[in-house]
Amino acid sequence: MPKKVKPAGDGKEEGPLPCKQVKLEAAGGPSPLNLDSPSGLFESLISPIKTETFFKEFWEQKPLLIQRDDPVLATYYRSLFRLSDLKSLCSRGMYYGRDVNVCRCVNGKKKVLNKDGKVHFLQLRKDFDQKRATIQFHQPQRFKDELWRIQEKLECYFGSLVGSNAYLTPAGSQGLPPHYDDVEVFILQLEGEKHWRLYHPTVPLAREYSLEAEDRIGRPAHEFTLKPGDLLYFPRGTIHQADTPSGLAHSTHVTISTYQSSSWGDFLLDTISGLVFDTAKADVELRAGIPRQLLLVETTAVATRKLSGFLRMLADRLEGTRELLSADMKKDFAMNRLPPYYLGDGAELSTPGGQLPGLDSTVRLQFRDHVVLTVGPDQDPSDETREKMVYIYHSLKNRRETHMMGNEETESHGLRFPLSHIDALKQIWNSSAISVKDLKLTTDEEKQSLVLSLWTECLIQVV
Repeated sequence: MPKKVKPAGDGKEEGPLPCKQVKLEAAGGPSPLNLDSPSGLFESLISPIKTETFFKEFWEQKPLLIQRDDPVLATYYRSLFRLSDLKSLCSRGMYYGRDVNVCRCVNGKKKVLNKDGKVHFLQLRKDFDQKRATIQFHQPQRFKDELWRIQEKLECYFGSLVGSNAYLTPAGSQGLPPHYDDVEVFILQLEGEKHWRLYHPTVPLAREYSLEAEDRIGRPAHEFTLKPGDLLYFPRGTIHQADTPSGLAHSTHVTISTYQSSSWGDFLLDTISGLVFDTAKADVELRAGIPRQLLLVETTAVATRKLSGFLRMLADRLEGTRELLSADMKKDFAMNRLPPYYLGDGAELSTPGGQLPGLDSTVRLQFRDHVVLTVGPDQDPSDETREKMVYIYHSLKNRRETHMMGNEETESHGLRFPLSHIDALKQIWNSSAISVKDLKLTTDEEKQSLVLSLWTECLIQVV
């Protein structure tokens, strides 16, 4: 597919370009997204940019604009979410605040026009047509199958939760004032056109959402209009605002977002507690009590030096650690992500099928991208020894209807095994297929018990 590379906005270059624009011409044949695999999907999503180039030059660094003159892809994008979907969605019981926000940017400020309780389509359409309000639909992948299919694959690809919001804005209107987000953002333009202005970050790779006053952000670094089939990426912290041009039809775009609270700092916070726990079991110095009244006074220079020494000791111990103990991140990801995309009732995710595994069986892992293997302290409150256990968390039984809804109750699904089972589990994880007899466990009973537990949870099948 031919491509043309040029700077975004007015084309004036000032030093290295923080945004790249790629113009695609239709290649004659269809160009739908490749949904065969997580990597195939992402490659097709950012085509013609190569994945290696994207992560080397753009990811967490600068925006990327891909404009496509491709009617097949534009038609596919329009099918993901459209204004005409709202009537049927409202009939399923949507609520203001939880499912839908109605808002408008007035004089640089966000004006929320939500009503109380249940959303009625006629009122929603009235606010859209007469008040020129933007409709923000939260997490449409809960109801739109193709978005579920895309986001489930992207969660496998990134190893991080992937949420979405659909924004529907009438002509000559703007929904949100300038702001930045705490997520990596991919914009897919679905219907109509949207005029975007991007500004240099005041907080690069921001850890929280924030509004920015227009008089603080200066002139846009980039300015352009998205049309159906176009894609825009920008890193967290990028200040942005968007409006639908006057005299045209309404605009619909979907914002796909990921990597919230997925920084090295977050990972360090997640793993440091397990490292301290392990080290304290082996080193009496860490088990010694802090000085009397230390909690009643400002931290002393002696305490700071002591902590610095402990951190150096932890760093040395970390160099030789085989298994990092994840406190929450792995479990939270498995608990809150989408289940695998399926057609029908999804019985294959909740009911074991095929042959029961035995000692003479050969087995293989299934749903590999939806399973997390981790080591952590025993979470059984009755076990005072707090020995390490192997935990397997998976998303096979997760509920699509609660994905990314925050306050909705979720539960973890999975298994736990003694640490002595770690090598056998890694054999299963790291091989395309393995004989049950060859598992590194002491007794045949342990081997059979392990594979039966995994099979009952739909994690392995007999081949």
